[in-house]
Amino acid sequence: MANYNNYQWPPKNGGGSVDGKKIGRMVLIAAIALFVIIGVVTCFYTVDDKQQAVVTTFGQVTATTDPGLHFKLPFGIQRVHKVDVNVYQKIELGYATDENTGMVISNTSESTMITGDYNIVNVDFFVEYKITDPVKYLYSSNNPEMILRNLIQSQIRNVVGSSTVDSVLTDGKENIQMQVKELVTEILTEYDIGLTLVDVRIQDSEPPTVQVIEAFKAVETAKQQAEAVVNEAVAYQNAQLPNAQAQADKLIQNAEYLKAKRINEAIEKVAMFSAMYAEYEQNPDITLSRMYYEAIQEILPGVKLYINTSSGDGSDVQMLLPLESMVGGN
Repeated sequence: MANYNNYQWPPKNGGGSVDGKKIGRMVLIAAIALFVIIGVVTCFYTVDDKQQAVVTTFGQVTATTDPGLHFKLPFGIQRVHKVDVNVYQKIELGYATDENTGMVISNTSESTMITGDYNIVNVDFFVEYKITDPVKYLYSSNNPEMILRNLIQSQIRNVVGSSTVDSVLTDGKENIQMQVKELVTEILTEYDIGLTLVDVRIQDSEPPTVQVIEAFKAVETAKQQAEAVVNEAVAYQNAQLPNAQAQADKLIQNAEYLKAKRINEAIEKVAMFSAMYAEYEQNPDITLSRMYYEAIQEILPGVKLYINTSSGDGSDVQMLLPLESMVGGN
């Protein structure tokens, strides 16, 4: 029989045996190499152009980094939280759009509201916002999107509750949007949670019943028709104003001409009167006779007048002289 008492493992010499210390050393070297590789790989991170990264060291914020390749300490010493800061994000109130099918699902619990004149309306809002401060966005509040959503809902109900149903459904939408945006922006500045409101739009507004919907559609149609009539009237006014202005200018020019003519005639008559008065001062009797004869000729046109040149006592020969030769008549 073979003797197994002196058998040892592993054998001390030869026979292709492997030294246990060498194996342990190789395992240690492999572990260190793997540790180094993991450390090197996790030391670098990339931030794309729509993001900013918040770096924390042992849980404390130590830096924010912009787009590009950056270095950090490995093995959890530093952690990186990437935040989309240059992307407009949306909130849908009163409805929800299925991203896969594109179907719109109504949410009446959010859209149904009471106006200031105690009417019920369904109003859907579309809101856009963006992250402007990634540190405050991550650490100033637990759920900043939910805070913003609740804040917008609150202010929407506040503004709609102080508006008339007619303004909500027809011509007051722009004013409501502006008021909601101003109120929410003011409160967001006070909360300082790293979000900025970009836009607030009324996506849809309608009464809750078909009959009321038809009534408001009729009102809106009437308003549009009234606006069309007013626009036509303004267009007609704009077309007629130049003609009226031209006519007015023509009348004014004619009046100015008549004015100048009357003034010239008056000046001429004054000059004639002055000349006649000068003649009258030199020969009053002759001037009076001449004026008398001219008046007779003017009153009795076509009648021939003769002048009796006798003295009237019968001593002189009577002569009749035609007036035409004296005044230049025919």
